[in-house]
Amino acid sequence: MSNAVVTLKKGEGRALKQGGAWIFDNEIASILGAYENGDIVLVRDFDGYPMGRGFINEHSKIRIRMMTRNIDQEIDEAFLRKRVQDAWEYRKKVTDTSSCRLIFGEADFLPGLVVDKFSDVLVVQSLALGIDKMKMTIIRLLEEVLAADGVKIRGVFERSDAKVREQEGMERVKGFLSEPFDTSVEIVENGVHYLVDVKDGQKTGFFLDQKYNRLAVQKLCKDARVLDCFTHTGSFALNAAYAGAKEVIGVDASELGVEQARKNASLNGLENVASFVCEDVFELLPRLEKEGEKFDVVILDPPAFTKSRNSIKNAIKGYREINLRGMKLVKDGGYLCTCSCSHFMDYELFTKTINQAAHNVHKRLRQVEYRTQAPDHPILWAADESYYLKFYIFQVVDEK
Repeated sequence: MSNAVVTLKKGEGRALKQGGAWIFDNEIASILGAYENGDIVLVRDFDGYPMGRGFINEHSKIRIRMMTRNIDQEIDEAFLRKRVQDAWEYRKKVTDTSSCRLIFGEADFLPGLVVDKFSDVLVVQSLALGIDKMKMTIIRLLEEVLAADGVKIRGVFERSDAKVREQEGMERVKGFLSEPFDTSVEIVENGVHYLVDVKDGQKTGFFLDQKYNRLAVQKLCKDARVLDCFTHTGSFALNAAYAGAKEVIGVDASELGVEQARKNASLNGLENVASFVCEDVFELLPRLEKEGEKFDVVILDPPAFTKSRNSIKNAIKGYREINLRGMKLVKDGGYLCTCSCSHFMDYELFTKTINQAAHNVHKRLRQVEYRTQAPDHPILWAADESYYLKFYIFQVVDEK
């Protein structure tokens, strides 16, 4: 911890004062005292009022990420153990912990750190320099806290290979943080078995945030014909098949994802119900429409079409296009499950875009439910970046 003191400009720090965790470079008036990037510094308002402590990185536009509002709090091992213990106690209350997100960055007051648990394996993603310096201590504490509850971890793998690390002046890295182990890990979620590729799968290997949204889709799928677009490794498709669908088609542009989805189908004995094709969804949907295909349930789970405010217009076009095409493929009275995992495509914009798509194809939507990410990805109010997943289930009816 350094003795450096950061003073904000007058009128700045608005997000911080509302409960957020970030201070941007243009909000800072002065920094007094020596520090190294990644050090903990004291933050004061323009008038000297103490705001708390956080770690600093002059390579990042997010100059400071706050760790505590208490200026007398030492950021030591006892502090980190309490953060880790609190995160685990919360998960035990709100989710199935056999596989879950254990640490969700700012929402667990450990900014820049993500830790996912897949059965008895941890996958770690460190995205900020300050937390990176504490990473090994936090992992050790996490293993100790879990062990005290009888949960033994056999291996830890790092997936800090996200491009955003470069914005922090950090290299992208991945590899074992424990003794090597088989990186194809079997998990069970909602009764469905999956092989998770923690080494080469997307992000940390599997999207745990959709756990209960996949479960919500099950009730729609008995005896149904289902189309699952952007299936990744087959998760929504397999929930549909597990729930008794008569036919499921999963589509993804990634050959690696489709191959994994087929393996997952075999693992569950569902290969005769769920089939997977490697195609571009934007090309496939118009063709299916032309061929007169209809489905009882269409699921749209695309990757984030935008990761910045600058590309939001193109993202809106993409979301409108797939929803419009998806609605056309739903039988009258069938169901559309549609989502966005882009933080920048906020609730209002996503809702408006779906509404425009329905209007364009003369469909009426009856909302069954609106959902967000699973509770092991808690939404911290005032930390907007923690609320990113929007998930709708609609009944689609022709205009009557």
